[in-house]
Amino acid sequence: MVPNEAHQYMGIIRLLQSFDWTWIGVFAVDDESGDHFLGALEPLLSQNAICSAFTERIPNQGNFLDVTELGSRGQNIYKAFMDKKAKTFVIYGETSTFICLSTLIAIAAPEYEENRSVGKVWIMTAQIEFAIVGLIRNWKFEIFNGTFYFALHANEPVGFQVYLQNVKPQWSHEDNFLKDFWEQAFDCSFPNLQMLVEDDRTCTGEERLESLPESVFEMCLTGHSYSIYNAVYVVAHALHAMDSSRSKHRAIEGGKRVDIQDLQPWQLHPLLQGIWFNNSAGECVSFNENWELSTTRFDVMNMIIFPNNSFLKVKVGTVDPTDGKGFILNEGQIVWHSSFNQVPPLSQCSDSCLPGYQKKRKEGEMFCCYDCAVCSEGEISVQKDVSDCSKCPEDQYPSKSHDECIPKSLSFLSYEEPLGISLASVAVSLSLITALVLGTFIKHKESPIVKANNRDITYALLLSLMLCFLSTLLFLGQPNKLTCFTRQSAFGIIFSVAVSCVLAKTITVVVAFMATKPGSSMRKLAGKRLTKFTVLSCSLFQVGICAVWLGNSPPFPVLDMQSLPEEIIAECNEGSLVMFYLVLGYMGLLSIISFMVAFLARKLPDTFNEAKFITFSMLMFCSVWLSFVPTYLSTKGKSMVAVEIFSILASSAGLLVCIFSPKCYIILLKPKVNSREQLIRRKN
Repeated sequence: MVPNEAHQYMGIIRLLQSFDWTWIGVFAVDDESGDHFLGALEPLLSQNAICSAFTERIPNQGNFLDVTELGSRGQNIYKAFMDKKAKTFVIYGETSTFICLSTLIAIAAPEYEENRSVGKVWIMTAQIEFAIVGLIRNWKFEIFNGTFYFALHANEPVGFQVYLQNVKPQWSHEDNFLKDFWEQAFDCSFPNLQMLVEDDRTCTGEERLESLPESVFEMCLTGHSYSIYNAVYVVAHALHAMDSSRSKHRAIEGGKRVDIQDLQPWQLHPLLQGIWFNNSAGECVSFNENWELSTTRFDVMNMIIFPNNSFLKVKVGTVDPTDGKGFILNEGQIVWHSSFNQVPPLSQCSDSCLPGYQKKRKEGEMFCCYDCAVCSEGEISVQKDVSDCSKCPEDQYPSKSHDECIPKSLSFLSYEEPLGISLASVAVSLSLITALVLGTFIKHKESPIVKANNRDITYALLLSLMLCFLSTLLFLGQPNKLTCFTRQSAFGIIFSVAVSCVLAKTITVVVAFMATKPGSSMRKLAGKRLTKFTVLSCSLFQVGICAVWLGNSPPFPVLDMQSLPEEIIAECNEGSLVMFYLVLGYMGLLSIISFMVAFLARKLPDTFNEAKFITFSMLMFCSVWLSFVPTYLSTKGKSMVAVEIFSILASSAGLLVCIFSPKCYIILLKPKVNSREQLIRRKN
């Protein structure tokens, strides 16, 4: 006639979890029911990460302890109460168990009983009834103030209050229960005709139950009484069903009605499971397939005990597995022990690990006892007391305190930032300077210094240098399909044209010098055909390499989330690193050939020779690109892009300055030197 106790055990677990109480003490009656309770509760505690600091058995009412065992039990009780970490105790048993525990506390830890400022949270099961507390007037129960206990669910039948208000001790003539209760409750006695001694506290029989304090007599119907009330009606319905069934067979019984006293209890068993009715409180009473009451609800009560042992019961929650929530607790209505200052106490073996930390188990101790360790690099914990930290998503990174994930910022070399503005400004400025040099050479195209080394190659070199400077703009801004597809190949082809022009100019100097010797066959090679062939052949070979690259594995935009911890790098995947380094390698080969040819031709007569300037420019060019490779490989993100842009600008500027600055100096500042007569005089 009571709900399955398993629901009560889960209610205890949910109550403990509500306040993060993971280090508790357990008191259980020392009998078979206590064994069953511990066998059911302890696995639930472990499954829900709750540890029992100790488990103490309390003797039941029929077992008397000798002095030695009493001292031993008292010592264990004393140790339990001195545990400052275990603030929560669970008690299982009956009312006698509660009285026995109170006695042991008074004997073993009198200073605790007297020092009521030291508080514990008590959680008691539904089997314990508090009504007896009010009748024991010499004991102090304030240490149990704020106790939680589970009560059987009760609905008050119609007319119950009227019935209690009209109860009189004269109703009971056949037994003395009501008379004895009346004397204890009202602290009086009924007149005894055989005794002439008068008592000032004589019971009149007109006392009213509602005048008694709740600790002595509860006017509301308790869960235990409600269960008995339903049990009576269940048996009545079963008897009625049996009587109805037997009335059909009275002819067989000789027409006699079977007396109820002749029935055996087991004869009602087949009828009990089929019972289904609504009681006068409006609640359905029935049984499930396991012969258990269908009602599975427990009420969570909070006990407020006053100095005079009077108490007040406040309902603060419910346990109902049939409800969607299962467990409901109204924390705002809870009254705690006075020592807690209305703040839920901590009942933990170790302090909680804050977000950003993870639990690290202590060797040789229960899993509830642990140290706190900071989450590893790249991991976070957003809740307290996590066993393992978790990694952030790829597009996020941990905060410094490792308690949250922060979205990574998108990183690329943009036009808005100072470095991007500086590089773009330099590129545009150098391209304008190159355009001015080209304009100057076109304006003075008939001057000897311009005509001396093949004007067409000079124009092509200046134009390719100007495009080299402008090609760096493709590396700025967020990469997309178009810029990734074109920037490396455009840079490679344009630079190859520029270096091919330098090589052609160097070859022109050598061939021109050798053609001046009498009878030299080089006269046939000297001219525009050789230079054009050199430029076109060297450039077309690079175009072929780029065509194969773009046709098979072209570059494409990607987001690199791994290289930098706090940034997502928007970059171009080169598609094929082999082809990328093949493009660079071919440019390097052209540069080395140009450098070697220019170096060998550096001592030719000054009239025709610009090999010295080409030698120095190619030395600078090769130095820049030899430094570029290791630097490029050791950087990531926008720094890598900036390194490539700087290398393009530096090497192009080196060619522009080393080759054309001396000529511009003569054209603009020494025009007298820029004449045929001066060149002939210098030759002679």
